[in-house]
Amino acid sequence: MRWWLLPVVVPFLFSSPQYVQAQEKTVAPAEDKEKSKEEELKFLRVFRENKKPVALQTAIAKYKLKTAAQPVVEVDLVGAVHIGEGAYYEELNRRFATYDAVLYELVADPETRIPEKGGEGQIANPIGAMQYGMKEMLKLDFQLEGIDYRKKNFVHADMTPKEMSDSMRERGDGLMTLMMRAMGSGMAQQAAGQSTGELDMLTAMFSKNRPLALRRAMAKNFESMEIQMAGLADKDGKSTLITERNAKAFVVLDKELAKGTKRVAIFYGAGHLPDMHERLLKNYQATFEGIEWINAWNLKEL
Repeated sequence: MRWWLLPVVVPFLFSSPQYVQAQEKTVAPAEDKEKSKEEELKFLRVFRENKKPVALQTAIAKYKLKTAAQPVVEVDLVGAVHIGEGAYYEELNRRFATYDAVLYELVADPETRIPEKGGEGQIANPIGAMQYGMKEMLKLDFQLEGIDYRKKNFVHADMTPKEMSDSMRERGDGLMTLMMRAMGSGMAQQAAGQSTGELDMLTAMFSKNRPLALRRAMAKNFESMEIQMAGLADKDGKSTLITERNAKAFVVLDKELAKGTKRVAIFYGAGHLPDMHERLLKNYQATFEGIEWINAWNLKEL
């Protein structure tokens, strides 16, 4: 991850009420399903036709496992990007209605209720203002305004702000530390001859179709999200932003499984899903059933 991307990546990981807004409609969801389990496992990708970008897509990864309460439980990891097409969030809302429980990411107190359309006045802080600016530049919408969190099957499955703050302090995951790790990761990628995306972003800023050019540049960068997220971890491969928040989500999953819940979605940013995938396979002996892809950003034309 490049150091200058840290202010972008961190807000995408923290989907709190004060961070997001807005709505609009564009792309229909993709219907192709990933059948091959031998292909490199990803949870976010740029879908291309004839080598040209068509859409940034997020995964719905499907698993089956057994519990003491149920012989067959379906757990789906539903990846998210926190700024996307209005139609993308509409499709997710439709799918979420089919689950017994949707465990969702939100650094907030469990009793926090997100109002319809995400509420008003959400850009009165620097991060909110930055995300609003991204939304305007990319001509996209905010997750908290597109997803209906008021549904009865939605279950909070993330840290509280205090838990987050305490964990970051205990682990030494301060902003300066994260920036140093991010810079080190970026330097390692450059040394390995991997593109770090600065030129693409700079060129996009001066494009005649700036929203589309910026989408394509950022989507290309997001394809290396797993490497970027790994760059924020400590020497043990852990971080508050990913592994510790994921651990909290799985505590909530355990409670749902103990209740006999049969069909569960875990709705988290795509950068969280590689670690969650490993947890399901190793700790729950889950069977990986494959991936279905959904369009989050239109990259073909605007």
